[in-house]
Amino acid sequence: MQKLDLTYYHFGDDVVAFSSTRHGGYGIGNYSDFNINPYSGDDTTHIKANRELLCSLLHIPDSRLILPHQTHGIVCRQITQSFLDSPSELRDALLNQVDAVMTNLKNVCVGVSTADCIPVLLYDSHRKAVCAIHAGWRGTLNRIVQHCILEFTRAYSVKVSDIRAVIGPGISLQNFEVGQEVFDQFRLAGFDMSKIAKKYTKWHLDLSECNRIQLIESGLLPDNIHLSGICTYQEVKHYFSARRLGILSGRIYTALMLR
Repeated sequence: MQKLDLTYYHFGDDVVAFSSTRHGGYGIGNYSDFNINPYSGDDTTHIKANRELLCSLLHIPDSRLILPHQTHGIVCRQITQSFLDSPSELRDALLNQVDAVMTNLKNVCVGVSTADCIPVLLYDSHRKAVCAIHAGWRGTLNRIVQHCILEFTRAYSVKVSDIRAVIGPGISLQNFEVGQEVFDQFRLAGFDMSKIAKKYTKWHLDLSECNRIQLIESGLLPDNIHLSGICTYQEVKHYFSARRLGILSGRIYTALMLR
């Protein structure tokens, strides 16, 4: 059997949190070695084999490995026992056009797919709840992280000051070049561009920092936020990057699960 290579984040003994890498799974070309995203054009047999590999490592059935069909919106879906008990067709429908997932159930892995976008993980050790968020530039512009924190605190009676967060692998300021129109959208939305943008030949945006600022503005303690510091564009040998590989390539799965 293949040995899956994951990047782990330490939240505590009662939760496992990680990002997948390009090593240890099944896949070829721009999908090698590990991809479980079914919306990226990959071979379905490789996707199935990789899901089985990950589920085996996590010691959970496939039905408890949650991956939404993301559309750069701000919808956050709560994963309940009722959801898990639903027919697969209804589960798929409930995960369509969803960019964040959260749960307080044990042994349910909730995660999001990225390949330059920013994955954000939330965990509250007091209420035992977790949330995974996909924050591309559109989601970041629309403050998906702040929206999800509101949903998270309401759903599980979480105190914001108790939340710990990880900002996972994503494209860095140095490599995320944007047009003037994208820069203007952030400026007009009220972001402090002096903190998140830098002019090279064109404008560049720091999506990780923008999401870190949003976490702090929501009430998270700065010391409770961990930045992976991994640039997917630079580390394309180890992590998928759509800007380097093209849209027909694999996706990183960044997730967490209560034990």
